[in-house]
Amino acid sequence: MRRQAERMTGIIRDLLELSRLEETGEALGGQPIDVAALLALLRKDTVARPVHPRDIRVQVESDAQLIGDEPEIHSAFSNLVDNAAKYTPAEGSLEMRWWVDDDGGHFAVSDTGMGIPAEHIPRLTERFYRVDAGRSRSTGGSGLGLAIVRHVLQRHGATLEVQSTLGSGSTFTCHFPPERIRAFSRPVTTASA
Repeated sequence: MRRQAERMTGIIRDLLELSRLEETGEALGGQPIDVAALLALLRKDTVARPVHPRDIRVQVESDAQLIGDEPEIHSAFSNLVDNAAKYTPAEGSLEMRWWVDDDGGHFAVSDTGMGIPAEHIPRLTERFYRVDAGRSRSTGGSGLGLAIVRHVLQRHGATLEVQSTLGSGSTFTCHFPPERIRAFSRPVTTASA
Protein backbone atom coordinates (compact mmCIF):
# COMPACT_ATOMS: atom_id res chain seq x y z
CA MET A 1 0.00 0.00 0.00
CA ARG A 2 2.78 2.43 0.95
CA ARG A 3 4.63 1.67 -2.29
CA GLN A 4 1.50 2.44 -4.32
CA ALA A 5 1.01 5.71 -2.42
CA GLU A 6 4.62 6.71 -3.18
CA ARG A 7 4.12 5.82 -6.84
CA MET A 8 0.93 7.92 -7.01
CA THR A 9 2.72 10.83 -5.33
CA GLY A 10 5.45 10.58 -7.96
CA ILE A 11 2.90 10.58 -10.79
CA ILE A 12 1.14 13.65 -9.37
CA ARG A 13 4.48 15.45 -8.95
CA ASP A 14 5.44 14.62 -12.55
CA LEU A 15 2.03 15.73 -13.87
CA LEU A 16 2.32 19.06 -12.08
CA GLU A 17 5.85 19.58 -13.43
CA LEU A 18 4.77 18.68 -16.96
CA SER A 19 1.75 21.01 -16.78
CA ARG A 20 3.98 23.86 -15.61
CA LEU A 21 6.44 23.25 -18.45
CA GLU A 22 3.66 23.10 -21.05
CA GLU A 23 2.21 26.43 -19.89
CA THR A 24 5.46 28.38 -19.99
CA GLY A 25 7.36 29.52 -23.04
CA GLU A 26 11.04 29.34 -23.81
CA ALA A 27 13.35 29.69 -20.82
CA LEU A 28 14.76 33.20 -21.02
CA GLY A 29 18.35 33.73 -20.02
CA GLY A 30 19.16 31.42 -17.17
CA GLN A 31 22.17 30.87 -14.98
CA PRO A 32 25.46 29.10 -15.72
CA ILE A 33 25.16 25.42 -14.76
CA ASP A 34 28.25 23.49 -13.71
CA VAL A 35 27.57 20.37 -15.79
CA ALA A 36 30.52 18.45 -14.31
CA ALA A 37 29.14 18.95 -10.79
CA LEU A 38 25.62 18.01 -11.92
CA LEU A 39 26.86 14.78 -13.53
CA ALA A 40 28.88 13.91 -10.41
CA LEU A 41 25.69 14.33 -8.35
CA LEU A 42 23.68 12.18 -10.79
CA ARG A 43 26.37 9.48 -10.63
CA LYS A 44 26.28 9.55 -6.82
CA ASP A 45 22.47 9.23 -6.86
CA THR A 46 22.65 6.33 -9.31
CA VAL A 47 25.24 4.45 -7.24
CA ALA A 48 22.98 4.91 -4.18
CA ARG A 49 20.10 3.03 -5.87
CA PRO A 50 19.44 -0.43 -4.39
CA VAL A 51 20.03 -1.96 -7.84
CA HIS A 52 22.23 -0.19 -10.38
CA PRO A 53 24.58 -1.02 -13.23
CA ARG A 54 27.97 -2.16 -11.99
CA ASP A 55 29.88 0.18 -14.28
CA ILE A 56 28.79 3.84 -14.11
CA ARG A 57 31.06 6.29 -15.91
CA VAL A 58 31.04 10.07 -16.22
CA GLN A 59 33.01 11.63 -19.05
CA VAL A 60 33.29 15.42 -19.05
CA GLU A 61 35.15 16.53 -22.17
CA SER A 62 34.57 20.25 -21.74
CA ASP A 63 34.59 22.65 -18.83
CA ALA A 64 32.00 24.83 -20.59
CA GLN A 65 28.88 25.64 -18.61
CA LEU A 66 25.31 25.29 -19.82
CA ILE A 67 23.15 28.41 -19.52
CA GLY A 68 19.65 27.55 -18.37
CA ASP A 69 17.19 26.85 -15.61
CA GLU A 70 19.16 24.57 -13.26
CA PRO A 71 16.19 22.77 -11.64
CA GLU A 72 14.73 22.02 -15.08
CA ILE A 73 18.05 20.80 -16.52
CA HIS A 74 18.62 18.68 -13.41
CA SER A 75 15.14 17.17 -13.85
CA ALA A 76 15.71 16.37 -17.53
CA PHE A 77 19.18 14.87 -17.04
CA SER A 78 17.99 12.96 -13.96
CA ASN A 79 15.06 11.44 -15.87
CA LEU A 80 17.40 10.23 -18.62
CA VAL A 81 19.92 8.75 -16.18
CA ASP A 82 17.16 7.18 -14.07
CA ASN A 83 15.65 5.48 -17.13
CA ALA A 84 19.05 4.15 -18.19
CA ALA A 85 19.69 2.78 -14.70
CA LYS A 86 16.22 1.18 -14.51
CA TYR A 87 16.53 -0.66 -17.81
CA THR A 88 20.18 -1.74 -17.54
CA PRO A 89 21.03 -5.01 -15.76
CA ALA A 90 23.34 -4.98 -12.73
CA GLU A 91 26.17 -6.44 -14.84
CA GLY A 92 25.70 -3.72 -17.46
CA SER A 93 27.16 -0.26 -17.87
CA LEU A 94 25.91 3.30 -18.01
CA GLU A 95 27.83 6.33 -19.25
CA MET A 96 27.06 10.03 -18.93
CA ARG A 97 28.99 12.27 -21.30
CA TRP A 98 29.21 16.08 -21.75
CA TRP A 99 31.05 17.71 -24.64
CA VAL A 100 31.01 20.93 -26.64
CA ASP A 101 31.71 21.48 -30.33
CA ASP A 102 30.87 24.08 -32.99
CA ASP A 103 27.21 22.96 -32.93
CA GLY A 104 26.80 23.60 -29.19
CA GLY A 105 26.77 21.50 -26.03
CA HIS A 106 25.80 17.84 -25.87
CA PHE A 107 24.80 15.58 -22.99
CA ALA A 108 24.49 11.85 -23.71
CA VAL A 109 23.40 8.92 -21.57
CA SER A 110 24.38 5.52 -22.96
CA ASP A 111 23.49 2.15 -21.47
CA THR A 112 23.86 -1.55 -22.20
CA GLY A 113 20.22 -2.29 -21.42
CA MET A 114 17.63 -4.16 -23.46
CA GLY A 115 17.26 -1.51 -26.15
CA ILE A 116 14.08 -0.08 -27.69
CA PRO A 117 12.35 -1.35 -30.85
CA ALA A 118 12.73 1.25 -33.64
CA GLU A 119 8.98 1.63 -34.14
CA HIS A 120 8.58 2.94 -30.57
CA ILE A 121 11.30 5.62 -30.68
CA PRO A 122 9.18 8.38 -32.34
CA ARG A 123 6.57 8.12 -29.55
CA LEU A 124 8.85 7.86 -26.49
CA THR A 125 8.32 11.48 -25.39
CA GLU A 126 4.50 11.29 -25.42
CA ARG A 127 2.72 11.45 -22.07
CA PHE A 128 2.17 7.99 -20.57
CA TYR A 129 3.58 6.21 -23.63
CA ARG A 130 4.92 2.77 -22.75
CA VAL A 131 7.06 0.52 -24.91
CA ASP A 132 5.92 -2.43 -22.80
CA ALA A 133 3.33 -1.90 -20.05
CA GLY A 134 4.51 -4.98 -18.12
CA ARG A 135 8.12 -3.85 -18.10
CA SER A 136 7.11 -0.36 -16.97
CA ARG A 137 5.01 -1.66 -14.10
CA SER A 138 7.95 -3.63 -12.73
CA THR A 139 10.27 -0.59 -12.85
CA GLY A 140 7.75 1.82 -11.33
CA GLY A 141 7.93 4.68 -13.82
CA SER A 142 5.14 7.22 -14.30
CA GLY A 143 5.33 7.37 -18.09
CA LEU A 144 5.97 11.12 -17.87
CA GLY A 145 9.76 11.36 -17.55
CA LEU A 146 10.60 11.59 -21.25
CA ALA A 147 7.72 14.02 -21.85
CA ILE A 148 9.28 16.24 -19.16
CA VAL A 149 12.68 15.88 -20.86
CA ARG A 150 11.18 16.95 -24.21
CA HIS A 151 9.54 20.07 -22.74
CA VAL A 152 12.64 21.11 -20.79
CA LEU A 153 14.77 20.77 -23.91
CA GLN A 154 12.26 22.72 -26.02
CA ARG A 155 12.32 25.55 -23.46
CA HIS A 156 16.12 25.66 -23.83
CA GLY A 157 16.11 25.52 -27.64
CA ALA A 158 17.54 21.99 -27.49
CA THR A 159 16.65 18.68 -29.12
CA LEU A 160 16.68 15.02 -28.10
CA GLU A 161 18.21 12.32 -30.28
CA VAL A 162 17.57 8.63 -29.51
CA GLN A 163 19.63 5.75 -30.86
CA SER A 164 18.88 2.19 -29.77
CA THR A 165 19.68 -1.37 -30.74
CA LEU A 166 17.61 -4.23 -29.34
CA GLY A 167 19.70 -6.34 -27.00
CA SER A 168 22.58 -3.83 -26.98
CA GLY A 169 21.28 -0.68 -25.32
CA SER A 170 20.37 2.91 -26.02
CA THR A 171 21.87 6.38 -26.20
CA PHE A 172 19.80 9.49 -25.47
CA THR A 173 21.58 12.70 -26.51
CA CYS A 174 20.51 16.27 -25.70
CA HIS A 175 21.82 18.85 -28.18
CA PHE A 176 21.96 22.44 -26.87
CA PRO A 177 22.54 25.40 -29.23
CA PRO A 178 25.81 27.40 -29.02
CA GLU A 179 24.07 30.38 -27.37
CA ARG A 180 23.38 28.14 -24.34
CA ILE A 181 27.10 27.42 -23.79
CA ARG A 182 29.57 29.51 -21.77
CA ALA A 183 33.31 28.85 -21.52
CA PHE A 184 34.69 28.11 -18.06
CA SER A 185 38.20 27.07 -17.00
CA ARG A 186 38.59 23.86 -15.01
CA PRO A 187 40.45 20.57 -15.61
CA VAL A 188 38.61 17.88 -17.60
CA THR A 189 37.49 14.92 -15.42
CA THR A 190 36.54 11.26 -15.81
CA ALA A 191 35.04 9.02 -13.10
CA SER A 192 34.13 5.32 -12.94
CA ALA A 193 32.40 3.01 -10.49
